[in-house]
Amino acid sequence: MPPSIPSCSQSGDLSPQSKRIVPFLGSLHPLTPPGRRERFLDSRAALFYGSRMIRRFAPCFLVVAGLLALAPRCPAPLIYTPGEGWRYERVGSDGSWSRQRAKDQLEVAQEAFDQKNYSLALKASRRVVNVWPFSDYAPHAQYLVGRCLEAKHQDDASFKAYQRLIERYPKVPNYDEVVMRQMAIANRYLAGQWFKALNYIPVGPSMDKTIKLYDQIIKNGPYSEVAPQAQINVGLANEKKFVTDFPEAARAYERAADRYADRAEGTDALFMLGNTHFKESKKAEYDQSIAGQAIVNFTDFITLHPEDKRVSEAEKKIGTLKLEQARGAYDTARFYERKGKWDGALIYYNEVLRKDASSKYAEEARQRIDEIKKKHAR
Repeated sequence: MPPSIPSCSQSGDLSPQSKRIVPFLGSLHPLTPPGRRERFLDSRAALFYGSRMIRRFAPCFLVVAGLLALAPRCPAPLIYTPGEGWRYERVGSDGSWSRQRAKDQLEVAQEAFDQKNYSLALKASRRVVNVWPFSDYAPHAQYLVGRCLEAKHQDDASFKAYQRLIERYPKVPNYDEVVMRQMAIANRYLAGQWFKALNYIPVGPSMDKTIKLYDQIIKNGPYSEVAPQAQINVGLANEKKFVTDFPEAARAYERAADRYADRAEGTDALFMLGNTHFKESKKAEYDQSIAGQAIVNFTDFITLHPEDKRVSEAEKKIGTLKLEQARGAYDTARFYERKGKWDGALIYYNEVLRKDASSKYAEEARQRIDEIKKKHAR
């Protein structure tokens, strides 16, 4: 807590603290009025503490003064331009890349890009977009922004730059190329490339973020050349999550199979839908409905695409699924039989025959049905 400034008492006498700070006050005439004596004391105390503050902060003032004295000799990386605001310039740069016309500025950007000077090309192309956003040169400049970021391995920022190009200039002539480049970026993330925080700090792969990229590609053009594969890749990304999301993967494949049924990707999606349910059924031992759904999907695939080379694989998996269903029904029947629930046991033994009449469980089920009927006939 800062020390209090000494003052006179209400009676006009000086306190001992005041006499220590301003010892010469004793020389004042004893008949000096109390108010005048108090004002004199307050002014002298203020001068006393002011001198102490000056001595304390004098080194700071000297440091600031030294920095200001050296300022004219230091480079100025921040340059202010009226109408544009502040921009950063590297040490040693004289800003000679800046031009007064959009066309000239774009030429600087294109030349730098061709020479693989991506930092300068990025800076120049961004200036075209920011200063002349409605000029005829702005779309190509925005395209160069995306290309430069992609070349600098800043894929997330590059994807956003391409998206900004599509949204701001939807009639850009190389629209299909831009979407293809977005697709290539998303595919790299699907393959396991790490996302980066602030474009520089690796934070690891993320299938959730990858799915958002594919969703944006599909939204940009649901019937574009890359949209069917993007929809399939949404399913693949759900399968590649740390904890596989089979239901979401199945929904993605089903959407692709329905929307693009007349394309090769639709055929692939239908098979992958059945395969996803097939894999999920292995982890859902007590949910036979998933196996049943896989059988339906593979059956549709065989019916709609009988000439496809994957038909034999689909048939084998249907056989495996039916055998698994028969085993599940047989185990359930045995459970009811051990509990003495004969009606329930008969129901599930018959279910074994319905699921796969040619399996090894079917023969045992027939024997158990005969024994139960003989022993517990009503």
